[in-house]
Amino acid sequence: MVAVAGLTEAQRRAAEEDGYFVVEDLISPEECQAYIQRLMEYARRERPLPPGMRLQVEPRIARGELSAPLGEDIRKISGMAHDDLFLKLILHPQIVRLMQELMSPNLKLFRADVLMKPPAVGSAKGVHQDSPYWPIEPMQLWSCWMPFDPATLENGCMMAIPGSHKRGALPHVHVQDDYVIPEQYYDPKELVPIPMKPGSGLFFHSLLIHGTAENRSQMPRRAITMSYMAAEYRYTGKPPKPEYLRVSGVDVPGGV
Repeated sequence: MVAVAGLTEAQRRAAEEDGYFVVEDLISPEECQAYIQRLMEYARRERPLPPGMRLQVEPRIARGELSAPLGEDIRKISGMAHDDLFLKLILHPQIVRLMQELMSPNLKLFRADVLMKPPAVGSAKGVHQDSPYWPIEPMQLWSCWMPFDPATLENGCMMAIPGSHKRGALPHVHVQDDYVIPEQYYDPKELVPIPMKPGSGLFFHSLLIHGTAENRSQMPRRAITMSYMAAEYRYTGKPPKPEYLRVSGVDVPGGV
């Protein structure tokens, strides 16, 4: 069995101080292409969606404000754990090992969704934190955000405020198509762009202030967000509690 590396001292320090760090080359260019092919089969409606998966059309296209070819009209594909190929990525030994060191040996998956960010029409994801609208306590989840295409300033790479996970949960408001932090609670000049190579992983805390811009380029920016939680964490939403996928370890009585 191949040994799986844990957190380096630099990664551990970045996790504590910045609330995020990048691990390059988690998967190969060939693997990225296989994931892209599967995503485009769904986006073009060539492959039936397994139960539990859902397509979301870009809101401006759905309202008739913009148009795009079939397959380039999809904003989001939810429920990727229900796809056999993507389940292997969710259970990737390196990702799981790092998540265990960040949280617990006992892990469950909170969500795994793909943001397609199609050329020219891909909408922004406004500046926000994840945990304030997730029914999980404590607010100490971690996500791995992985682009399958080069993530650049032009096509909507991730942007984040280093250290902002230490500010606690901030107020959020609903705006058209989004849920964002009002700018009175942060300075947009604090946002740092995080361009990334395909197959690299951005590991980030669920209270990190982050967002992505519109795709103004002719290049897609398809990326998956896989969010994990310790099995010891608690579900605080309305019953019944969802059946969360166990990723590693054991179930914990009273936990998620």
